[in-house]
Amino acid sequence: MRIATWNVNSIRQRDGHVRRWLGVHQPELLFLQEIKCEEPAFPAAGFEAMGYRSAVVGQKSYNGVAVLARVPFEVSQRSLPGMGAAEEAARYIEVTAAGITFAGIYLPNGNSGGEAGFDYKLRWMEALRARAAALLEADRPLAILGDFNLCPTDADYARGALPPTDALVRPESRARFRALIWLGLTDAVRALHPKGPVYTFWDYQAGAWPRDIGLRIDHALLSPGLAERLTEATPDRAERGMEKASDHVPLTVAF
Repeated sequence: MRIATWNVNSIRQRDGHVRRWLGVHQPELLFLQEIKCEEPAFPAAGFEAMGYRSAVVGQKSYNGVAVLARVPFEVSQRSLPGMGAAEEAARYIEVTAAGITFAGIYLPNGNSGGEAGFDYKLRWMEALRARAAALLEADRPLAILGDFNLCPTDADYARGALPPTDALVRPESRARFRALIWLGLTDAVRALHPKGPVYTFWDYQAGAWPRDIGLRIDHALLSPGLAERLTEATPDRAERGMEKASDHVPLTVAF
């Protein structure tokens, strides 16, 4: 079983990229982030013609998550439990397929809105931990994957790419990521690639891609049973070099 996650930075701009990539790699499920459109504008018909059914949690111009699947699935949540009725940002979709619960997430960046924006990021991470704990307590196989907007360690970003005050590397953010891991989840990429740079994002600015000034901010966290069967956890680095590419690349995990 092959599962992938990809922040496409506008599905309407990257529709062709996604269809091309699906045709080559054919994962069972692909989770998308930052689709930047509401559900009626999502290009579902093109994916359906390829055998992929879609579920969309959209938002006009910002955020937005979706899943494309060529296996049967059911949507169980369309927003993150615990964030309350005031949560309007489209950042979470949870589905069940093949007896596994998958949570596709677009975690807040935390750098905008001052300390209130950073506090929102932390509250979101705390709610995510609570949701993961509840699912694990129910003894369900679980994968949480998507754009976490977080570099877990200094090894996960190129030297000089971020200041220590950036929300992606602040100790409060990293502490909440560790709290997720300490529930018993495995960071799939580091399980198979424990050392060295494994980037998933290169900014459009300052020649980050040609200079390889990257970040690892897209992750897949796996419950113990899935981690034991993990065979692949690979960012598709070549995708960043495509014309009009997203600043993120797909991350594929296989069991």
